[in-house]
Amino acid sequence: MRISEIETPAIVIDLDIMERNLQRVADYARKYDLKLRPHTKTHKIPALARKQMDLGAVGITVAKVGEAEVMLAANPPELYVAYPVIGQRKLDRLMQVARQTKVIVGLDSQFAARQLSDAARQAQVEIGVLAEFDVGLNRVGVNPGEDLLALGKTIANQPRLRLEGITFYPGHVKAADESAEPAIEALADLLPRIISQWKRAGLPLNIVSGGSTPLLFQSHRIEGMTEIRPGTYIFNDKNTWNMQACGLEDCAATILTTIVSTARPGQIIIDGGSKTFSSDRLANSSEVSFGYFTDAPQAVLTKMNEEHGFVDVRNVNREFSVGDRLRVIPNHICVAVNLHEQLYGVRGDTVECVWPVAARGKLQ
Repeated sequence: MRISEIETPAIVIDLDIMERNLQRVADYARKYDLKLRPHTKTHKIPALARKQMDLGAVGITVAKVGEAEVMLAANPPELYVAYPVIGQRKLDRLMQVARQTKVIVGLDSQFAARQLSDAARQAQVEIGVLAEFDVGLNRVGVNPGEDLLALGKTIANQPRLRLEGITFYPGHVKAADESAEPAIEALADLLPRIISQWKRAGLPLNIVSGGSTPLLFQSHRIEGMTEIRPGTYIFNDKNTWNMQACGLEDCAATILTTIVSTARPGQIIIDGGSKTFSSDRLANSSEVSFGYFTDAPQAVLTKMNEEHGFVDVRNVNREFSVGDRLRVIPNHICVAVNLHEQLYGVRGDTVECVWPVAARGKLQ
């Protein structure tokens, strides 16, 4: 199959770029003796998780139990659920996963720890646990200090739970340039102090898990962190590029669209809207746009209905016709992938593979 035969809208993955991204991060992790446990939230495809592990990743990361169930197809040696698992039915399903591979769960409450322990005891399995603390995003995670130590002690005393260490997500670091320096330096100062307190309390510390794509290539500066969990790096997107965490040449994913209308002067309509791109705005910017047109950089995707993309082409020095195809780097590829049934892996003009998005919509 040729790219010209793909029905639109469709997500197209440049395999050469993707493979380069994967190799670069695998080499970086190896160079700095960091374990790589990539988050599969970006691609949601077992075959790509397997490719990451074949390049040296120690396991994979997921958010939801449904994703964990799907990712068993990648045969991971370890599966980290970086999200508190709350509710008996979810816990029962997680225990089934734990019968098939080593499972580690990140959590931030004594309630979650006790529920997890009860489920593990009933299922007669052992679950690894990381105590989660907040480093600035103010989303999940207890405060460092006494709150974190209390959580660690509770986990350590729960039957069938194996306390592995601590975890954090530096999602407040939203750039990879000099503007991120204060946040990186603060984190580099904070983590060794947390580790020292944890060790003085006599708590196990096999894993110190952190990392993100924007922070990715600065991870070695965070003393004490033993593993990283980037996700977006496999494809990258306009947000990652805008944060200066990658270059335009590192964006492997584009959304292939077709022009369906040129009826309004200075505007074209493409066959992708909010159900194709998502409505995520560009990070770190007041710009109102939803993607970057690789074929027409001055074009601006200014507005979307569910199935229509409104593109301002007044500043573009070319003519457009109904039926023309345009490729767009979306703002946020993770959400876009979740909207599509398959991804097309291409090399040059040839479609080499089509991957079903197996973990699509796995929110439970």
